[in-house]
Amino acid sequence: MARQFFVGGNFKMNGTTKSIQDIISNLNDAKLDSKTEVVIAPPALYLLLAREKLRNGIEVAAQNVFDKPNGAFTGEISAEQLKDSGITWTLTGHSERRVIMAEGDDFIARKTKAALDGGLGVILCVGETLEQREGNKTIEIVTNQLKAVAEQTKDWSKVVVAYEPVWAIGTGKVASTEQAQEVHAEIRKWLSSTISKEASDSTRIIYGGSVSEKNCRDLAQQADIDGFLVGGASLKPAFVDIINAKA
Repeated sequence: MARQFFVGGNFKMNGTTKSIQDIISNLNDAKLDSKTEVVIAPPALYLLLAREKLRNGIEVAAQNVFDKPNGAFTGEISAEQLKDSGITWTLTGHSERRVIMAEGDDFIARKTKAALDGGLGVILCVGETLEQREGNKTIEIVTNQLKAVAEQTKDWSKVVVAYEPVWAIGTGKVASTEQAQEVHAEIRKWLSSTISKEASDSTRIIYGGSVSEKNCRDLAQQADIDGFLVGGASLKPAFVDIINAKA
């Protein structure tokens, strides 16, 4: 089964009204590979701006979502509110939230289920620290993170798995193409044995971790790398080159 290439841009806590409008204008004017699905995730304050200004064919993702539909949860945003605002995707499980906000696997799994139940697509981030990789625990850590979600939902049709080795995020270090492909292949094998052969064949597994216009084409050639989740480079004009990595 041919899986549509997927490129997400995670702006993190970066941008102003002007700079985000500039990024959007660049995307709107650029010649993007029509076979690649493109989603950008600006800070929550700019989600509606992005949705209003972006051309058709580019979707918008929240960087976070809560696991309850509404209520006394100061500072949180629900899947229903995102959907109501025309936001079609959300991230869950990013390592910065796992580490800085101390979000555990179970909480991330509940948020993922709430987003899926609310009609959103989910970019589910998984990945290991340098210490875990050096301890040969990469696959154990990543599959445990996935297992928590599998216990909450068996429908992975709207899930994109983003493998992001923590040691490569924002550091300039990149997993080698062989390292990335090896983990992606193991994730696909896990999907086949735990969810279904269909889920394994159709679920897109994308790579994140200091992706740039310089390394994206080699990574994109790997059999089990179906796209990228891009951090800092998504704020730059070179994001277009990454989107077009398969063109």
